[in-house]
Amino acid sequence: MKIKHAAEERHVLTLIVDNEAGILAKIAGLFTARGYNIDSLTVSDVSDNHDTSRITIVTHGPPAIIDQIRAQLDRLVPVHKVIDLTEEGPHVERELALVKVVGKGEHRVEALRLADVFRAKPVDTTTGSFIFELTGAPDKIDTFVGLMRELGLVEVARTGIVGMTRGTAAV
Repeated sequence: MKIKHAAEERHVLTLIVDNEAGILAKIAGLFTARGYNIDSLTVSDVSDNHDTSRITIVTHGPPAIIDQIRAQLDRLVPVHKVIDLTEEGPHVERELALVKVVGKGEHRVEALRLADVFRAKPVDTTTGSFIFELTGAPDKIDTFVGLMRELGLVEVARTGIVGMTRGTAAV
C-alpha cells in the first residue's frame, strides 16, 4: 500500500485530444512509466465529426509532480490542451454509480429510504434486490456506498469523475 505524504494534493486534469487509436495507451503509459497513479479516468468523444475526445484524469501528488505530469501530457503530440480544473478554480465534478443491494424486510425498507434521501433512483428491482443509480460528487457516492454496506451491498460500478469549469468559459 502506497503511503500518501501530507504535501500530496488531488488534481482533476482535463485533456482535449485527437480521437485516434492508441492515445489512451500513450497517456496511461506516461503515468505508468513514471510511477504516477490514476485515481479515476474517463474518456468520451466530444465532437460532431468524432475527431476529438475529452479525457478526465484524477491523480494526486506533490505540486512539483502535478506540474511535471501536466508538462509531460502537454508534450504528447495528439494532446491539444491540458487543463488542471483544480488550479483553474471553481469547477463541477460528477460521477455516476450503479449500486446493487440485496436484502429482505427492514433492510429493504431502509435501503429504499436512504436511496430517497440521496436521490438514488432504483433502475432494477426484484423481490430480493435493488440496483440504484446515483449521480453526484464522489464523496456523496462514497457515503451512499458506505451506508449500503450495512444493508446488503453486493456490487458497485462507478463511471469515474467528469469535470468542467464553472462560468461561461469553455475548455
